[in-house]
Amino acid sequence: MLYWLGENYQHLWGPLRLLNSHLVLCSIGGLLSALGTFWILRTKKQFLPTDRGREHAAEGQKSVGKPTGAGVLFIPVLLLVCLLVVPWDPYRGVILIAVLCAMLAGFLDDRSENSWGRFRKGLLDFVICAVVSWAMLRGQSNIEIWWPIYAPKMGMEAALDGTMGMLAPIMIPKWFYFIGATFLLWLAINTTNCSDGVDGLSGSLLAIAFLPLGGVLYGVVGHVEASRYLLVPFYEMAANWAVVVSVTLGTLASYLWFNAHPSSLLMGDAGSRSLGLLLGIFVLATGNPALILVVAPLILANGGTGLVKITLIKLFSWRNFIKVTCPLHDHCLKNLHWSPTQVLIRLVLIQAVLGPILIVLVLKIR
Repeated sequence: MLYWLGENYQHLWGPLRLLNSHLVLCSIGGLLSALGTFWILRTKKQFLPTDRGREHAAEGQKSVGKPTGAGVLFIPVLLLVCLLVVPWDPYRGVILIAVLCAMLAGFLDDRSENSWGRFRKGLLDFVICAVVSWAMLRGQSNIEIWWPIYAPKMGMEAALDGTMGMLAPIMIPKWFYFIGATFLLWLAINTTNCSDGVDGLSGSLLAIAFLPLGGVLYGVVGHVEASRYLLVPFYEMAANWAVVVSVTLGTLASYLWFNAHPSSLLMGDAGSRSLGLLLGIFVLATGNPALILVVAPLILANGGTGLVKITLIKLFSWRNFIKVTCPLHDHCLKNLHWSPTQVLIRLVLIQAVLGPILIVLVLKIR
């Protein structure tokens, strides 16, 4: 909406041309989503269901009675601000609808007296992820990606005339991309959901993951000169996704205001599943699926341990041989005797230190 105004009416009032700047849109979107989220969480949280606690979670009983499912309040704010500040694209519209569906599915589970089974939630996740993967394809038959460390050799003509950045692209068929993208999105949803168990942890880890993703989308793959210099593909839509990242960060900042220890409300599955889906979407938008290992190692390690343990128990009945408490934050609370604040700060510090180092290595060592 704002981009359209700047594009069509700047001749009536010169300053409207600023609305065609993605950096300006990032700033406006982040501010609006932060203010909107703060207002709705402060005034409407009494309408949320209350948490039932989790039987096997460390300190799970401390969450009993707190408002949960806050994602059903802040995800609509996020999506509305996106419609206002992000240039319109029908495929992105489908993706945002899928995020809304992930939120609704999570909220129905939050308010249900009996938690939905893993099969039911897993099937819903798969359908949502498949729809997003289809939309990310944008009707193309082959998808261009890039990879850490590896850079394809230049063609002979480009090498002879000294042209920089004219790389032979890595192209993968759409069916392979569809399968891989669906799995990555499913993994992002479920590891993020499993990481939501300590006040502020999931939101903080997501914020630290989104910051470098926004930087890569805006300043690397979304910038012609920077992408050429760093020998990565240029994606025309990448800067638009950077605006969505900024909007998401504004929403997370306001949510964390209320979720700081001791929290006054919880995002629930309505928040964690939709934000996890956004994490996977932003990674795919960079064109480098491996970046999820770079920007979100603690989310994958924390939530992934629970997924691996459940898989081993279901497939091989290894319950008596698996002594590590899962997710990882529960292991830290129960077995290492860390306080919730120590778990939050230490895991956040690890990801905050690893992320920038790994991003630099991925971009420069190629």
